[in-house]
Amino acid sequence: MPIYGYKCSVCGFQKDVLQKIGEPPLTQCPQCRAQTFSKLLSAPGFQLKGSGWYATDFKGKPQAVPNEATSKNNDSTKNNDSTTVPATPSAGPADAKTPAEAK
Repeated sequence: MPIYGYKCSVCGFQKDVLQKIGEPPLTQCPQCRAQTFSKLLSAPGFQLKGSGWYATDFKGKPQAVPNEATSKNNDSTKNNDSTTVPATPSAGPADAKTPAEAK
């Protein structure tokens, strides 16, 4: 169960309360009985550091890992030039032809 911090805006009383996530927030101050008891915004109680899953899987930029099957395919296409297809530039809007013009 999480611990929520509360503060009364009338008398300034602060208290940490252990509550279930589904419970409604407290509104009545236990000290002055005013209906101005509200939750405080606080930092999480944990930090992700070390060399665990966070540091290895999600921290920093993703790195491309070469696949063995991909590198083997690249090596075989380098040796056999007849199987490679040269790249053709794509036609821009000015070079586009309508079906009637193509005939």
